[in-house]
Amino acid sequence: MSIMISDAIRYIGADDTDIDLFEGQYEVPNGVSYNSYVILDEKVAVMDTVDARKTTQWLENLALALGDRQPDYLVISHMEPDHAANIATAAMKYPGMTLVGNAKTFQMLKQFFAIDVTGRTLEVKEGDKLSLGTHELTFVMAPMVHWPEVMVTYESSEKVLFSADGFGKFGALGTDEEWTCEARRYYFNIVGKYGMQVQALLKKAAALDIQTICPLHGPVLRENLGFYLDKYKVWSSYEPEDKGVLVACASIYGNTKVAALTLVEKLEAAGETVEFTDLTRDDIAEAVEKAFRYDRTVICASTYDGGVFPPAEAFLAHLKSKGFQNRTVALMENGTWAPMAAKAMRTALEAMKNITIPETVVTIRSVMNDETKKQIDALVSELVK
Repeated sequence: MSIMISDAIRYIGADDTDIDLFEGQYEVPNGVSYNSYVILDEKVAVMDTVDARKTTQWLENLALALGDRQPDYLVISHMEPDHAANIATAAMKYPGMTLVGNAKTFQMLKQFFAIDVTGRTLEVKEGDKLSLGTHELTFVMAPMVHWPEVMVTYESSEKVLFSADGFGKFGALGTDEEWTCEARRYYFNIVGKYGMQVQALLKKAAALDIQTICPLHGPVLRENLGFYLDKYKVWSSYEPEDKGVLVACASIYGNTKVAALTLVEKLEAAGETVEFTDLTRDDIAEAVEKAFRYDRTVICASTYDGGVFPPAEAFLAHLKSKGFQNRTVALMENGTWAPMAAKAMRTALEAMKNITIPETVVTIRSVMNDETKKQIDALVSELVK
């Protein structure tokens, strides 16, 4: 199936609704799309390939879009296998096709594929242009968004930005869901560490007249582009998107969870927006997304082997790896004979940037009691704004 984006630009990607884990770690209950495009002009340019899981469908879509024509160029914006898996297949099928990429692209190409592309490459750098006829491509380097070879491509006649992984989201195109939540989860878990690089790319994009964004995952964006650009500006700045509290709980036998849910009730009664996540059961990528979304988080964890219960430890490790910063994070711990979870969590948080830890630490000794409730009330007083 070839979908028209315009008279000259076609979508030739594919939905994957059978995949359970994206990148081997992120739950995708609504699947994911692998986006690829073709520009038909005097010269024909294919914009990226797709994951090996959808090779057959992609080749069929490409052939349908091409008709009796042959592609002149394959533009490689990103070498990650979910977009680049079919480069060798396409190069063999279309021997007259030139591969377009930057210096780092072709270094990586040799690592992924044992193919001879001598005389078949066009190496581009920042600001280089490629004319297809009435369509002209300008290449914009986007290193570490989120691999070092990433580049985006701007087509000036139709004012289209082919944005690589930028502005992407989880979820197949056939899924009827609101963009923001799954785009946020996608951003912070995949690109989140590279906020500075995203900010640099946004500055470059601000100089372009963009009317359509074609990402490598998720829907083509045409309307209200300011909304999507503003989201990326907030996300990449590491500033909270919304006022609210995430209560993230890792409980062994349920006693810590009882106290955590009591905290949720008291915060809600104080008028706060609160979300609760069970770190032992819920998707950790979603927990990370919510922690970045809100200005405050409370981590509630049992003591385990003299440290912190592993689900909470993993959550903290994920936050650190994604550059979590500029937030208030409160602590609740449980320990029957030697509560140590708060100490371990504080150490982990102190390794992050601009994290404020409230003075009140709720300590549960086995089960919640009147003293625990007083501590929870004190913490609520510190957290409520």
